[in-house]
Amino acid sequence: MPLAVDLTLHKDRGPEAVEAVLTDGPALGEVLVNAARQFGAPLALPHMDLTLEKEFLLQGLLSGHDAVGAFRLKAPPTEEETRALAGALSGPLSRGLEAQVDAVRSVAAEAKDLIPCAMTIGPFSLMTTLLEDPITAAYMAGTGATGEEEPSVALLWKALELSARAVERSLRAQLEAGARLAVVCEPAVNRVYISPRQMRAADNNFDRLVMANLRHYKDILDEFGADLFLHDCGELTDGILAHLVELDPAVLSLGSSEKLWEAAKVVPPTTVLYGNLPSKKFYSDEVISVAGVTQQAQELVDNMAAIGRPFILGTECDVLYVSGAEDQIWAKLNAMGEVTRK
Repeated sequence: MPLAVDLTLHKDRGPEAVEAVLTDGPALGEVLVNAARQFGAPLALPHMDLTLEKEFLLQGLLSGHDAVGAFRLKAPPTEEETRALAGALSGPLSRGLEAQVDAVRSVAAEAKDLIPCAMTIGPFSLMTTLLEDPITAAYMAGTGATGEEEPSVALLWKALELSARAVERSLRAQLEAGARLAVVCEPAVNRVYISPRQMRAADNNFDRLVMANLRHYKDILDEFGADLFLHDCGELTDGILAHLVELDPAVLSLGSSEKLWEAAKVVPPTTVLYGNLPSKKFYSDEVISVAGVTQQAQELVDNMAAIGRPFILGTECDVLYVSGAEDQIWAKLNAMGEVTRK
């Protein structure tokens, strides 16, 4: 079950048509359905666009995808900026996020054979896209520095608060539209931002930075009777992984840096492991060939079978469309399927 929505979105569409679909909920819902059915998958997973919540949060300050992507807070928001951010959080959804919500609603209404799914970036990862130097800020917070002592820490906590509110609004809207499973993506929860030393020295800060918000979202999912599909494609430590599984996700998606059969020693069998072929490299035959994909897929199947652990063979992230490389990418997705059909 590869994540191949982006490829499906671009199939037989030019750039203008793609942009039109991304702001048209029913049309986007049709793409999600097609992406699921072409691989015989039961989940109608949304397009993995992890900029939607940032765009929603900043819509009172900025317009334009490029401007939103480049925006970074260099100081705590001014009174005027704070009013704009608060207004955005309590106002209408941004156009792109509204389309995603409408796509979930369309899937729930029209595709009864599929499970409609939500998709959102996690608040810690969103926070890192708002700061100019999130690594230093996270490190300082991990040492126990307070906002009164260190301006970068004060900015981190403010950005995290705003991020958490934006993500909750997105998540609730998609659940209200009918999502029965939510993909929450926290790729920045990794050993780059949170070192093993920090995990040992200031575990309570990991709870404040990451776990408290994720537990709150898990409570929201429970409220709606929906399941958690937790995605973290970063390089992890056993300590980080052990904390993430406390959330009891239905599915845990890990990046290609992690060996799923090793992760299975930490992840309880009540969670289905997903992944984790290096889809970020599929565009290049020099980086990874079709034979290489087959070999890595077979290695996953063999090692998981050896420990008696069912799993979903998939990709570490959404397989992105790359112009001129479509044939190579589709060949690698087909190679994955051949391994599971043996």
